[in-house]
Amino acid sequence: MFRMTRYMQALKDDAPRRPTPAHVRGGGPVVIWNLIRRCNLTCRHCYATAADKDFPGELDTGQVYAVMDDLKAFGVSVLILSGGEPLMRPDIFDISRRAREMGFYVGLSSNGTLIDEHNIERIAEVGYDYVGVSLDGLDKTHDWFRRREGGFDEALRGIRLCRDAGIKVGLRFTLTRDNADDLPGLLDLMDAEGIDKFYLSHLNYAGRGNKNRSEDAHHRMTREAMDLLFARCWQSIEQGRPKEFVTGNNDADGLYLLHWVQRHFPERAARVRAMLERWGGNASGVNIANIDNLGNVHPDTMWWEYTLGNVKQRPFSEIWTDTRDPLMAGLKQRPRPLKGRCARCAGRAICGGNSRTRAWQLTGDFWAEDPGCYLSDREIGVEDAPPRVALTPYTRRRDQAACADSSVS
Repeated sequence: MFRMTRYMQALKDDAPRRPTPAHVRGGGPVVIWNLIRRCNLTCRHCYATAADKDFPGELDTGQVYAVMDDLKAFGVSVLILSGGEPLMRPDIFDISRRAREMGFYVGLSSNGTLIDEHNIERIAEVGYDYVGVSLDGLDKTHDWFRRREGGFDEALRGIRLCRDAGIKVGLRFTLTRDNADDLPGLLDLMDAEGIDKFYLSHLNYAGRGNKNRSEDAHHRMTREAMDLLFARCWQSIEQGRPKEFVTGNNDADGLYLLHWVQRHFPERAARVRAMLERWGGNASGVNIANIDNLGNVHPDTMWWEYTLGNVKQRPFSEIWTDTRDPLMAGLKQRPRPLKGRCARCAGRAICGGNSRTRAWQLTGDFWAEDPGCYLSDREIGVEDAPPRVALTPYTRRRDQAACADSSVS
């Protein structure tokens, strides 16, 4: 996760906060926990391939509590409760309250449509540290992505109710070529509604997004979107009302920001580069973890086809520290055993090799160059490199898909 505002603010501040690199940070990882796979929507880019039905084998309340105890003892301090739609889980408020009582930072990731006048008081009473609601564009675009007429209005209602209840709420947006044109309007909506956080997720090749990889925004569109976020973020800082801009699933964003700084604030570039290198980029398998609805542990939410173990059989703390798995051994290695463009990239200390999921999905090799990197060969210092990997799908053997539920693809 790339916290853009942190680095932009460093251009104004004399003593910016220094991010601690993920590979040396103490404690356990941020855990994104898909407590339920059921959802009232069937979004086109859903990595969980959720549906409005029950999925057998999900952790019950007692099992969830046992995992929470292990996570706390292991040093995990942040839980992001997700789905499916987590509000469809009958015990979601019991789980959330217990997490808060245990001292976790607790976030809720929702599609927003089930946040209404009947449950907003219960949501506020839990005391979530953050509620993220997904919008995939303005009304018509969002409804098309979410396959639900009126879904935009329902989600916006949920956002407003959270805001008015004093809950920190943010907009979440997954960028594709089909909604890139709506990004300026969403940022205007953010300002008009008084929302202080915006999260842009680059489409990653996982779940339903993997099937629709042809819908990924072209590199040019990605650059234009990032340029717009840089401009809006800087504008908010200049106005003395900094908003929180965050991006995810493409750690090349850090190196792209460095190029922006070199053009606009060359005297601060060395300082920002040092901050970015301390951050270190991709934290999958190190400081970001995922537990799915069945209890399977993954290096992050985009690795649902690769399972490290199951919390019903082994504690998360044991699974997460076991480097006998070749993927986990490589993810925890510094530097990572990258190949191709990524191995030769002058900015690899900033992005950490970017998304290993994309490399694996498209080549079958964890460590191949990331085809989602949108920087040019010149920008990463590899102008004499071999031709870039073509975006040709790799068909994995059945025994290479490690997800317990074979319907997740």
